[in-house]
Amino acid sequence: MATKLVSLFAICRLIMTVGLTLDPAELLRVGMDGQGQLSVDASEVETASVDFGGMKRAKPLAVYLPGSAEDIARLVQAAYESAHGFTVSARGHGHSINGQAQTSNGVVVQMSSSEGTRLGSGKPAGPRVYDKLMYVDVWGGELWIDVLKSTLKHGLAPKSWTDYLYLSVGGTLSNAGISGQAFNHGPQISNVHELDVVTGKGELRTCSERQNPELFHAVLGGLGQFGIITSARIALEPAPQRVRWIRVLYSNFSAFTHDQEYLISLHGQAAALKFDYVEGFVIVDEGLINNWRSSFFSPHNPVKISSLGADGNGGVLYCLEITKNYDDSNADTIDQEVEDLLKKLNYIPASVFTTDLPYVDFLDRVHKAELKLRSKGLWDVPHPWLNLFVPKSRISDFDEGVFKGILGNKTSGPILIYPMNKNKMAHSHLLKDQIFVTVKAKSDGIDGPRGKILVSGDHPTGPIDGMVALCPLLQRTVIPKEHMPWDERSSTVTPDEDVFYLVALLRSALENGEETQTLEYLSNQNHQILRFCDEAGIGIKQYLPHYTTQKEWMDHFGEKWSKFYTRKMDFDPRHILATGQRIFKPSFNHQTDSS
Repeated sequence: MATKLVSLFAICRLIMTVGLTLDPAELLRVGMDGQGQLSVDASEVETASVDFGGMKRAKPLAVYLPGSAEDIARLVQAAYESAHGFTVSARGHGHSINGQAQTSNGVVVQMSSSEGTRLGSGKPAGPRVYDKLMYVDVWGGELWIDVLKSTLKHGLAPKSWTDYLYLSVGGTLSNAGISGQAFNHGPQISNVHELDVVTGKGELRTCSERQNPELFHAVLGGLGQFGIITSARIALEPAPQRVRWIRVLYSNFSAFTHDQEYLISLHGQAAALKFDYVEGFVIVDEGLINNWRSSFFSPHNPVKISSLGADGNGGVLYCLEITKNYDDSNADTIDQEVEDLLKKLNYIPASVFTTDLPYVDFLDRVHKAELKLRSKGLWDVPHPWLNLFVPKSRISDFDEGVFKGILGNKTSGPILIYPMNKNKMAHSHLLKDQIFVTVKAKSDGIDGPRGKILVSGDHPTGPIDGMVALCPLLQRTVIPKEHMPWDERSSTVTPDEDVFYLVALLRSALENGEETQTLEYLSNQNHQILRFCDEAGIGIKQYLPHYTTQKEWMDHFGEKWSKFYTRKMDFDPRHILATGQRIFKPSFNHQTDSS
């Protein structure tokens, strides 16, 4: 009863303080039913008005604290059926950069519970692990760190990660979810068995490869445009106990990228013959070779760029970051396995830095750096981050134009760079000379060299759905889904090459008297980088994209735009959801969210 009185009070305050234009009964029905709470508490509204980027602000009419997926469905249904209309944006841990989870003309659904935020009175259940089936069911607002803690109790862990674990499951799955494991397992969106989703019509639907597959693929990487992920079934694997964490340095960019591409090509090898994680970063700053992501390099043993031969390379060095997982049972072989792999690489001699640590400590490495920055007041600052997918064929041009050109010798945060493989079979010699076609349904016809071939029925490994290879004798080979880590049916957009790089400029704006670290300077530099890529025809795609016009979004999605638009009309026809992305304007008004 107390919860209902709080919601009623919130609705009354909305009418009095913001001149609510919709029928109060519409929100009253939401606030009085279920276990959710509608709040206009000043601190909760303020939290929902900002994000990690610190560059956009939009004050919602209210914040909704759900207790279940049904609560969210009631809210969205009220918005969909409203004569006046209001928007709904789901917010996880608030780690967006450009206001993507904000709205100024509606309600923010607070999906995650953390410091400064709460959920409704019937807080959703925590992760439920099915150890024999090797998956875990989690609430869409669950943070990945809590998923990890729950699965480790069973000796299991998700396969694919992001570098920072204090992100919500629904948030990363709405983009892609990438880190150094992506070459092995694909992004997080490729490691999901099933989702529960509230569509823009207020319908709560379960979806998977077999059930409501169009919604399933739309939502994965869909930027929140088609539904709010209320739960996800995540694939698991046995969790290793420890990690050998290695960094080696390069002054030659071609040698650096060659070695990175070589290492990700080993994904199909036995565990002893490959690394488990491949990333890297660019070092353009003078002085210590370090960054905020870890205290890997000891401050008692400083390393200078000038001591490693970077002066003849425009003052730029490149660091390859790799790991090898192991357990106590095979600890005696880890040294030899690492040595065998490292001797095939062309890094600067005597530049190998290693450390061993528990698996959970490696995965949670960024959070430890966060705590240090928070203690110095350097975390809650603007973050003009820029994340780009760069095609392999143009990564050298990007290096010359950006790392050795636009950035100069100063930056304000780490610059990550590492490759990923869209199609793992691109590196395989096993299917040489075979013909590849895409099968979107198990009864599609295929135009073969001798006429149409009818593909129907189930393959022993499961229903036919994905890439099919036809050898010259027209014998059928079905390539399992795990060989296609970036499923083209998802909404995520990548460059049109089998191998592409993530380049992430993760910089912080500081008001410390240095012009090169101000928000204005870094934002202008981001625009300069994008302009350079456009004029040079590099063919980048933004990851965690940010555009302000639909024309820019159409260019971003390219050939996928038609499908994206159709899905929007099917699942959110009134354009209620995630208006902070600025892809579609709500159909009930023509105002955009404030900046």
